[in-house]
Amino acid sequence: MGELRTTVRPVAGQTTAPQVLPARETDNTSKPIARKPAKRAARGKAATTLPESMVTGKASPGKAADGDKPVFAYIASLPQPQRGIAERVDALAAKTLPALQRSVKWGMSYYGVGDGWCFCCGGFAAHVKLMFVNGKTLVPVPPVTPVAMGKSTRGVELISVDDLDERQITAWMTQITAVPGVGGKKN
Repeated sequence: MGELRTTVRPVAGQTTAPQVLPARETDNTSKPIARKPAKRAARGKAATTLPESMVTGKASPGKAADGDKPVFAYIASLPQPQRGIAERVDALAAKTLPALQRSVKWGMSYYGVGDGWCFCCGGFAAHVKLMFVNGKTLVPVPPVTPVAMGKSTRGVELISVDDLDERQITAWMTQITAVPGVGGKKN
């Protein structure tokens, strides 16, 4: 555990007593430990607690699991408006792809048909990402190139349910099931 140290430094131009700076916590290497600033809710507004993954952009701590139930639980864990967007994407997938398979992987809901995962949907602090594996093959190619999701992955970032172009999303869902997804080859 770190220790508290008090630093004494002379104040510039001062010839009398040195200035005593507040104690700081160290990690026994004399380097200060970085502290995260306290988060405060805006006055008059209730604070919304977001899952850590939505704040940092890192994968959620949710465990990977196949099936409808884990995906529905993941979606239910999202705050609004992200939950509403994810619910609508899930409903479009179910309506568009009769042999739909669901899973939670890497802190997001994944969707596939056959042997591979074709697209994913995940909530973040200000939006929902809908990403298509091998999205470079889609017509038109979705505009967003995500970080750390593969060179050919493309998608959209949705801020509200009104941002969903259902006709375009269902066309992409149909197209993407015709190419191999992650985890297996299509027959």
